[in-house]
Amino acid sequence: MQGSSSSSRHVLAILLIILQITSSIAKSFSHKPYHTKRNTEYIRSSCTTTTYPRLCYRSLSIYASKINTSPRLIAHTALLVTFRASKSTSRLMRKIARTHRLKPRVAAAMADCIEVIDDSIDELQKSIGEIVRIRRSNFVLIMSDLQTWVSAALTDEDTCMDGFSGRAMNGYAKMMVRKRIVKIAHLTSNALALINNYASSQILD
Repeated sequence: MQGSSSSSRHVLAILLIILQITSSIAKSFSHKPYHTKRNTEYIRSSCTTTTYPRLCYRSLSIYASKINTSPRLIAHTALLVTFRASKSTSRLMRKIARTHRLKPRVAAAMADCIEVIDDSIDELQKSIGEIVRIRRSNFVLIMSDLQTWVSAALTDEDTCMDGFSGRAMNGYAKMMVRKRIVKIAHLTSNALALINNYASSQILD
């Protein structure tokens, strides 16, 4: 009888352990979707304040776990996404300029565009470096710098697009460049809106 009782207690202990493990796993799965949904809803809500909300959500939602519900992190991530897209566009323009026989006017526009997009990349890079340095003591000063630099980057992108205006500029180079520049201009505009939101929130995280 003692052996049977001991065996029953042993089985019961194992069942309790299994139950605890199952409960722990169930909790982890139940919490994860909640947090993911909360984060993506935060991004969706923040993006409604931008000029291009669909692009904003599409470009940032994949970083939901990183952004969480932080005004600083969503602005920081938007800057990073814009910076990477701008670098990719700069590489494409250099490749087109190097491998295609461009008409003189198109070649000149391409060279000017590469120069101003490189300026834009520098301004975005400075912004990325500064946003991580924000403290209560320098919040206003750094936010002012960010707004100035990202606005300047947007102006640079508009300048590039203006250089490819007119029928004489039609062709492969114009099609490829304008398509990419329009996208990074929209990303930059969205990043500026999210920076403005962060400036208004004055939340340090």
